[in-house]
Amino acid sequence: MTIVPVFDNDTIGEYGMKVRVLITTIVLLIGLMLASCGPSSTPTPVVTQAPQVTQAPQVTQAPQETVASFPPAPEFIEIGASIPLTGKFGALGSQVKVGYEYAIADINAAGGVFVAEYGTKIPLRLTAYDDESDPTKAVNNLEKVYSEQNVVAYLGGAASGMHAATTAIAEKNKVPYLGISFAWWNIHQKGYKYLFSPFPKSPDQARDVFAALTDLIPADQRPTKIAVFQEKTDWGNEEGGLFKSMAGPAGFEIVYYSEYAPGTTDFSTLILEAQAAGAEILLGMPTTPDGIAIVKQVAELGWKPKFINLNRAPDASTWGEATGTAGDGVSLFAGWHYGETFPGVAELNAKHQAEFGRPSDILVGPAYACVQILADAIERAGTLDRDTVRDAIANTDMMTVLGNVSFNADGTGNVLNPLVQWQNGKMELVWPLDQKTADFVYPIP
Repeated sequence: MTIVPVFDNDTIGEYGMKVRVLITTIVLLIGLMLASCGPSSTPTPVVTQAPQVTQAPQVTQAPQETVASFPPAPEFIEIGASIPLTGKFGALGSQVKVGYEYAIADINAAGGVFVAEYGTKIPLRLTAYDDESDPTKAVNNLEKVYSEQNVVAYLGGAASGMHAATTAIAEKNKVPYLGISFAWWNIHQKGYKYLFSPFPKSPDQARDVFAALTDLIPADQRPTKIAVFQEKTDWGNEEGGLFKSMAGPAGFEIVYYSEYAPGTTDFSTLILEAQAAGAEILLGMPTTPDGIAIVKQVAELGWKPKFINLNRAPDASTWGEATGTAGDGVSLFAGWHYGETFPGVAELNAKHQAEFGRPSDILVGPAYACVQILADAIERAGTLDRDTVRDAIANTDMMTVLGNVSFNADGTGNVLNPLVQWQNGKMELVWPLDQKTADFVYPIP
């Protein structure tokens, strides 16, 4: 049987309220207990990255200096030459050799010539043979140094006829050739590619003899009647022909013209005929022995030209001693004179004076300049390749003991053409006037 409690309304009202509160409290407590006993929610773990290890900064190595690699340098820059040290051109060739040797010694004293291809300076070495003034021997000499020494360049000897033979060998072997002591212009008109000459040529000499006479002698005192003694050679014919073509336009007249064979010893016929023609000026281009004979016989026969210009013959340092008073007053276009004021001339003269007891002979300077030009060209070329050196020579524009030198397309040089006159046994520079070491003597005593 089911027992059901009975309450009255008041009891139920007050009591029921308490019961409700109690029940609600119990329910809340139970809920909290159940919540605390239930499985807890597992939070998602936060993964902490391990701190990255900071790499120590790498040490930057200083850039290593690049060491250029060069091929082994030759011991010398080889140069070859054939020079007349004996024979009829021996007096000229001896001067040329001295100039070459002085220049090489000066350059080598500074360590040589810097050649970029090898990254160093290399000294010059000249192998030169005496050709005895014989063109055939000169040719053989150049072939010898070409085959035995593997030369980079040739240096020329002396005298136009000798150069005519040797320049052909330079062209055949394709070796650059620098030569002085020759005025033969026609050599340069043969299309030679390897020939260069910092020296006045026939057109320069023929033009300037009339220019000098015009500058040096007042018009009312100037002689105008000319005798030409032409050496019967190709160069003699060239210069003699230029005298003929240029005299008239310049205000002069050729009243006597005659040829003679090289080696002539008796010039009496030419002298007497020139005198009879009324010639006041004597022009010629003899060798030194022929020139000595001419001026001595002019004096002996009593002819008194007011002006004598003998290109080549008075080059020799022995001219004054050999001719005495007969050689005084004679002039020539020398190509150079020790009185010029260009850089290096004073030092060159001092060296020559110390060795020979006299200032530099007139061919010493041009020969010295040839070596200066060659050394400069090799350095600009940066190689010992002959064709490259040749091209560098062609583009030369530099100061030398000759003054500034450049070359025309035919290999002729743009150089000063000074007039030198023998005075009291000494060579004096008389023209151009801004370079003179003495006044021009006129007329010849």
